[in-house]
Amino acid sequence: MALNNADILKIAKLARLQVDDQQANDYANSITSILDLVDQMQAVNTDGIEPLSNPLDAHQRLRADQVTASNKRDEFMAIAPKSEAGLFLVPQVIE
Repeated sequence: MALNNADILKIAKLARLQVDDQQANDYANSITSILDLVDQMQAVNTDGIEPLSNPLDAHQRLRADQVTASNKRDEFMAIAPKSEAGLFLVPQVIE
């Protein structure tokens, strides 16, 4: 699929981009080459090929999901200037 300058200028207008004629010609050539590459990739026969989740068949090494910090809520509430029902009370800042 080939794009021409008119197509590029129309797309630029819709995107509210300012593109001059020289830039439109450069963009048309670049986008056309990308679309040609996509056409080539779509023409490849992939019948019988299993999709890969990872091209290297790598596995992530994950750490064990273990709690490493202790709950210090009661200690923090004890030193708070004001608290109620497990919440910190602060002065109202929005009216």
